[in-house]
Amino acid sequence: MPASQWPNLLAPPGAMGWVLPQFEQVSHLQVLVFAALGLIIGSFVNVLIHRLPLMILGNDLSTHMPTELSSDASKASAAETNFNLSTPPSHCPLCQQRLRWHELIPVLSFVISLGRCRHCNGRIAWRYPLIEITTSLLFTLCLFQFGWTVQALMACFFTAALLALAWIDAETFLLPDVITQALLWVGLVGSAMSLTPTPLIQALSGAVLGYGMLWAVGWAFAAWRGKEGMGQGDLKLLAALGAWVGIWSLLPVLLLASVSGLIFGVIQKMRGQLGDNGHFAFGPFLALSGFACFFLGISMGV
Repeated sequence: MPASQWPNLLAPPGAMGWVLPQFEQVSHLQVLVFAALGLIIGSFVNVLIHRLPLMILGNDLSTHMPTELSSDASKASAAETNFNLSTPPSHCPLCQQRLRWHELIPVLSFVISLGRCRHCNGRIAWRYPLIEITTSLLFTLCLFQFGWTVQALMACFFTAALLALAWIDAETFLLPDVITQALLWVGLVGSAMSLTPTPLIQALSGAVLGYGMLWAVGWAFAAWRGKEGMGQGDLKLLAALGAWVGIWSLLPVLLLASVSGLIFGVIQKMRGQLGDNGHFAFGPFLALSGFACFFLGISMGV
């Protein structure tokens, strides 16, 4: 994209063209609705982040997760057939006390309880209100981008799924199929119904090429170094992103993710926090790059 077509980020929001094209058209009530919806969905994203890894790995996760999750990991292993996104009901991960409805209000419950469990006085992780607030802000951004439309709701799903995947991968090196596959198919169906900005042919080719590109990179690395360098979850995530951003944005997505991941890896190496195997989660960088390309329309200019 020529520099002359770059958006003027210092201009008032209503004059920012395709960056926030609906900013001046939406009402305060619509903003409030999307912000509230974001808080509610953010609470569910917290459930996904907390429970999906436990459902996948069970008791094996107790040695890799923070202490406050160990008891839930044991519970997931002991009652594997009963542990899912709704069972057992919401409870404190420290004392296992079931939470009442007024203890589950997004952000507000955390503030009222001063960040501590009302039953055991244990400290509640800052992740919970942070995810809820972030999701609310992202949903509001979707409204400013697409207006009071179904397209905005589709974009909300896209951002919530990416947020959940990025956080889960950063904590556990997992990218659950249940989210990546949902992201892929919703993107393809949305494209077929003209509910996303990406034409169907570009979405299909983007999904196929997205998987194929990382598969080829992983195969080449394994042949060269004799060990796996790219997880299957990363392949599926890039395929899903391809369904949303299209084939012409795949290369920018991969380049942005690779550069940001490389910078992060170098910094972690210099700080001695990279680990002996040199591995770090690549999913968060794919998710952030996919989000940027989708909302800013970054592509190869075709």
